[in-house]
Amino acid sequence: MSEQAKKPAKKKVELDPRFVNYRHVWVVVESERGEVHTVSWELLGEGRKLADTLGAQLCGVVICGPGERGAGICAEAFQYGADQCYLMQDEVLADYRNEPYTKALTDLVNTYQPEILMLGATTLGRDLAGSVATTLGTGLVADCTELAVDAETRNLAATRPTFGGSLLCTIMTQRHRPQMATVRPRVMSMPDADAARSGEIIPVPFAMDEQTIVTKVLEFIADDSRDKPNLPFADIIVAGGRGLKNPENFQLVHELARVLGAEVGASRPVVQAGWADLERQVGQSGKTVRPKLYIAVGISGAIQHRVGMDGADVIIAINSDPNAPIFDFAHYGIVGNAMTILPALTDAFKSHLAQARKAG
Repeated sequence: MSEQAKKPAKKKVELDPRFVNYRHVWVVVESERGEVHTVSWELLGEGRKLADTLGAQLCGVVICGPGERGAGICAEAFQYGADQCYLMQDEVLADYRNEPYTKALTDLVNTYQPEILMLGATTLGRDLAGSVATTLGTGLVADCTELAVDAETRNLAATRPTFGGSLLCTIMTQRHRPQMATVRPRVMSMPDADAARSGEIIPVPFAMDEQTIVTKVLEFIADDSRDKPNLPFADIIVAGGRGLKNPENFQLVHELARVLGAEVGASRPVVQAGWADLERQVGQSGKTVRPKLYIAVGISGAIQHRVGMDGADVIIAINSDPNAPIFDFAHYGIVGNAMTILPALTDAFKSHLAQARKAG
């Protein structure tokens, strides 16, 4: 055999001996008074892929009060892909407080040693994840947009925006376990529920003296969501950027959205300029959305905005700059003056919908 034909043998990757007892993928199933946040099901769908790659089990973690439907939540978790569910119920866990929840999850991790632990990047999840990672002395990658795992090293590759959303970086926690990550709602697709799936519920006792907990729940006041935009779950979004020049032109976005029955979105510069409310901001520092149709008007398509909306089924971009980055990933593009195109689109949709109503 010639020297050129010889190929070096592939070096076998040895798993760090410190991690041999760490196994399985965990997802914290976030619930409040029996209602589960949908990001938990999205994470179970993603966790199922990671667990299958690793040849591991996917486990849900349900922490709640004794009067809540803990077993019912576990049953739902099985439908979305979980093999097992750790169920921890106690009076001090009835409402979320950082101190008891941190102790509960930390004790659970120390006892059963998962190799990957994921939470939703919600208000609750962000607060809990940071505390648990600090207590365990492990790494945490926050606000991930993509997750993958190396089957040989069993390292989790977590991708997230950095430098104000101008770049994407992939981070690995190679020297500590568990590997922790948080993912924002609507970043991952919702898996299909399989009513035929079942699994094992593992009850885990928890005891903590209420008197030792600094924070107290005095009253529960439900969030009032009336008249607030619900961008993450909208089917159609019309979003405007600074290419619209001024707030008067931004009203053209509202007019098209009204005709389509859509939500209005905005880029960060538009919100900072005061043309739209913060609740309408789409992007890394705003909302993450997965609509069936996303119409981006006067938005350049920087990474900061892209990570919040590129999960849309169909993206239509309208921009006067033919070299705008948004045309690199939009499904359809219109190069032209938005102030001319938007009124024409609005009139066309009005006419089409009126004809459809007559025909129907």
